Amino acid sequence: MDTEQDEWKFEFSWVKAHTGQRGNELANRLAKEASSSKDIEECYNRIPRSTVRSELKEQCLKQWQNEWEMTTKGVTTKSFFHNIEDRLQLRINPTPNFTAIVTGHGNIKTYLHKFKIIENPKCPCNKGDQTVDHIIYSCKLQEQERDRLKAAITKSEQWPVSKNKLVLK
Repeated sequence: MDTEQDEWKFEFSWVKAHTGQRGNELANRLAKEASSSKDIEECYNRIPRSTVRSELKEQCLKQWQNEWEMTTKGVTTKSFFHNIEDRLQLRINPTPNFTAIVTGHGNIKTYLHKFKIIENPKCPCNKGDQTVDHIIYSCKLQEQERDRLKAAITKSEQWPVSKNKLVLK
């Protein structure tokens, strides 16, 4: 079904302001009335997809961050990644060792002991239980790795550094 509107053609061009051109003067007057009137309802028939996507992304990130902050699970992971949006900006190579450290799961003795897979949570260095903090900050067996990490970190941070700063390096 054809209507007159189906045949409308629009052309846009720059017009010098305040030169008495009828259409331009009418557009200016209507725009001023609309912007100053409290009686005119706002009406948006179309929103660009990019706007919808960005608003949905923002809303989802806020909800995800709120749920992340409220959960009591993932405490070790949360110590590395406080902010969901910051985490999503990182390019991470999720090796098994990296995953074990940032989750506190895997081949970490306190985790294995918790599930009665092994009898003893002690670190092979005999200086305490093998926890994520112990591995990163004090295990004698990881001293060379820690020295390399310190060398990279101390260019911009003071050691010991928080775990959330470690993942940024």
